[in-house]
Formats: sequence, C-alpha cells, structure tokens
Amino acid sequence: MLTNLKKKTTFAIRKNFYISTMKHQILFFVAALMLAACGDNAKQEAQKLLMEAQTHFEQGDLDAASKDIDSLRKTYPTIVEARKGALKLHQEIELKAAQDEMARTDSLLQAANQELEALQAQVDEHKKALKATPEELTLLTRTRMKRDSIRTQFETLGMKIRYIHQKQKE
Repeated sequence: MLTNLKKKTTFAIRKNFYISTMKHQILFFVAALMLAACGDNAKQEAQKLLMEAQTHFEQGDLDAASKDIDSLRKTYPTIVEARKGALKLHQEIELKAAQDEMARTDSLLQAANQELEALQAQVDEHKKALKATPEELTLLTRTRMKRDSIRTQFETLGMKIRYIHQKQKE
C-alpha cells in the first residue's frame, strides 16, 4: 500500500511537472511570437522615423532631421538596418551643415581681409608721416587677430568636411 501511494504521488508530481513545463513552453512561445510581431512593428516605426528625417533633410531643416535621427537612435537601438541608414543620413546632415557654415565663414574671411588691407594701408601711410597713433596700431592688431580667428575657423571646417568625406567612403 505504501509503494502504491508512492507511485501515485510520483505520478501526480510528474504530471504536474509536465503540465507546468508545457505551460511555460506555451507562454515562452506566445512571448516569442509577440516579440517577433513587435519587432516587425518596431522596424516599420524606425523606417518611418528615418523617412521623416530624410524628408526634413531634403527640405533643408537640418535641426529637425538631426532630432529625428537622435530619436531613432534612442527609441530603436536594436534595429540595425535603420541605424545604418541613420548614420549615413547623419553624415550627410553634418556635411551640409559644415558646408553651409564654411560658406558663411568664407564671406566673413573675405570681408575681414578687405578690412585688414584697408586698415594696413592707412596705418602704413600714417607711419610714413609719423602720425600713427597707439589706438590705430591696437586696432590693426585686433583686426589681424579677428582675421586669423576666422581663418582658423575656416580651416577647421575644411578639415571637418574632408573627415566626413573620408568616413563616407568607408
């Protein structure tokens, strides 16, 4: 009788274990299906966000495009295809922004060079006549420093653009 009770208890335990295991397997399977379905939805959402960023870029709204890319990176960090597209678009955005800034800086540099040349000619004339004032010489030095600062910014932007081109080739 004791062995019969042991057999029934063992059978009941095995049966409960089997049912419990089956429940876990079913739950795992359902969870996997849900994740797969969410994964497809997440891919679609990430692609949609990437397309919005592309549209903003094409419209010239670089800030909005950059914000869309940041949002994509934070919201969908595991969607590799979308992140690769976002990286390429981010490089294009940075390149366009650097080129625009370089054009503005070039205009400033040309104006600073003209201002410096005119001031240099005036100071040279006053030096010959021994009429150059300390204020004029200080203004000349400051104008030269301003021009040098703009030139440095221009050269830095040129290097940034070359770097972006190099990364785009990789």
